[in-house]
Amino acid sequence: MLISLVSTPSWVRFVTARFTPTQLRYNRERMAFPTHRKRRLRVSESMRRLVRETQLEPADFVLPLFACPGEGVRKAISSMPGNFQLSVDELVKECEGAHALGIGGVILFGIPDTKDDQASENYDENGIVQRAVRAVKQALPNLLVMTDVCNCEYTSHGHCGKVIGEGANADVDNDSTLEWLADAALTHARAGADIVAPSDMMDGRVGAIRQKLDAHGFQKVAILAYAAKFASGFYGPFREAAESTPAFGDRRTYQMDPANGREAMHEMELDLEEGADMLMVKPAMPYLDLVRQARDRFPVPIGAYQVSGEFSMIMAAVERGWLDYERIMMESLTSIRRAGADFILTYFARDASRILG
Repeated sequence: MLISLVSTPSWVRFVTARFTPTQLRYNRERMAFPTHRKRRLRVSESMRRLVRETQLEPADFVLPLFACPGEGVRKAISSMPGNFQLSVDELVKECEGAHALGIGGVILFGIPDTKDDQASENYDENGIVQRAVRAVKQALPNLLVMTDVCNCEYTSHGHCGKVIGEGANADVDNDSTLEWLADAALTHARAGADIVAPSDMMDGRVGAIRQKLDAHGFQKVAILAYAAKFASGFYGPFREAAESTPAFGDRRTYQMDPANGREAMHEMELDLEEGADMLMVKPAMPYLDLVRQARDRFPVPIGAYQVSGEFSMIMAAVERGWLDYERIMMESLTSIRRAGADFILTYFARDASRILG
């Protein structure tokens, strides 16, 4: 049959010129009766569960907890619904609940009795985190306990290291801060921590901590490096929780520029060279591309921290009825695992674990 090139649409002329009649008939049949119907694998929950590529388990989660002085204290964190500053006795109860749910572990942050410009309670053998670790390990010896190793919660100025200079010339001194961090990690290890997690982003801190731990017989204590920690706007609610807002300036001179991905990979390489056992990307969801790059590049466990701002953003939308809580929680966690994270630090750990059963 002749086809008029004048009246025939251009797309038909293109197809007719490109394919033989046999090919056209074959393609029409395929279009009408697809060989590949991807919906076959979505027809039921049983089928979807069978072919699901990314699996979540309670053991994938690490629950952040905030230890504070006192007894019987459960002080609500207004910007993080369902989270509290906890006295040690209350924190142990939270850990018991997490352990019963099969959660992979906890990471402890401290709100000290007092703060000073030397971060003294951070490396005090009887500091708040040290007391909390001892209590948790006594009650739950098999629960994996991580500790955040930083100074911002303990300094009167809220920065992550020793400040030198004044006014516009004030700066966090890298090298003198390393001793504080190594001493803090050692006291955490002595208290019973399984993993220490330096989050300060000082150059050389992983090496300083590894040397200190090994020199005192704690070769088995692992280091989880906050290797790619960005100067992010998503930390706001945490600063209320940990009472760690800087008194001046910001942390951009030591935390990473959010624009830099290649630098993040280099930071990770350096931390591994210094003795890190695991690496972390923080925050998680705005940096899923870097989680994937890290997973593809480094043969070590990769963690991601779904930080306070990510949690609070979801909770705020849920409270307004804009999002479905369970669905968005699980979708966000799945995205982090799918990107390549082996484990996730998340404030959703308890509720997600209940859903997963």
